[in-house]
Amino acid sequence: MARSLFYPAPLFHKDLSSFAIALGALLFSPSCSAPPSESTRSAPTSLPTPSAPVRYRSYTLPHSVVHIVSIPVRDGLAVAPAIATELDTIEGLARKYRVSAVLNGGFFDPSNQKTTSYVIRRGKLVADPRQNDRLMKNPKLAPYLPQILDRTEFRCYLCGQTFRYDIVLHSDRVPVNCQLVDALSGGPQLLPQMTLAAEGFLDIDRGKVIRDALGSSQRNARSAIGITRDGSIVWVMVAQKPSLPANSGMSLSELAKFMKTLGVEKAMNLDGGSSSALYYQGQIFYGKFDRQGNRVKRPIKSVLLVLER
Repeated sequence: MARSLFYPAPLFHKDLSSFAIALGALLFSPSCSAPPSESTRSAPTSLPTPSAPVRYRSYTLPHSVVHIVSIPVRDGLAVAPAIATELDTIEGLARKYRVSAVLNGGFFDPSNQKTTSYVIRRGKLVADPRQNDRLMKNPKLAPYLPQILDRTEFRCYLCGQTFRYDIVLHSDRVPVNCQLVDALSGGPQLLPQMTLAAEGFLDIDRGKVIRDALGSSQRNARSAIGITRDGSIVWVMVAQKPSLPANSGMSLSELAKFMKTLGVEKAMNLDGGSSSALYYQGQIFYGKFDRQGNRVKRPIKSVLLVLER
């Protein structure tokens, strides 16, 4: 398994439900303070919030507006997944969990509202794609099922007195002397390398693309999570421009390159397109726009939350 990145904080209280609201802040972390190298860009903007550990910044680029939340290494601060019983909007889930930062999470089937991504919360499997008949019994997806069920996931471990994050395949073993606390699968892995074909998102036969489930080479709204060298977590939500709804956002390769400029060493793609959305300190950012330039507000199944004990 690839080298893991650590979050060197003391052990959380055993009752993880005692976590409270995470706070927001003005500036992006120093390791990510340099803006991405683009020939045309606006100055980054920050929301006017009180000084606190979680940091927000946005960049207006030629084909997108990128919203970034950095969750630094800090005692008791955590990133954890949550699942909706019924599909809900990003702001609805923010109200439900009473947190100040929420990012859309894994994949789901809007037709039956069932997950196509694994979610583990507090050591319990709370979303299982194998329970989704539309996924498991779809003859078109049958050749890809082994890959679909073994995609990249964001994990949280408890290893002795250390809280540890990693991005690995679903089939990867839990490290010795560690317990798996939380996990949310998405994919593909973006960094250190792209794994589109290995995870069944892309299939090319004799030079011809016969499957590209994410429209990987096209610009679109995107969401992703990454881990920096010091173990900090970075959320990225790429929004389209309302004036260019048909040709704005980022391709997956552009997203990977962008996250690398932020100091991210390991990164995973999340559900994108109409699902891309970010909630931060009462502000709601949607990634997708329709042909008329209106924001698309799509109910979603799973999210990532910033929590503090």
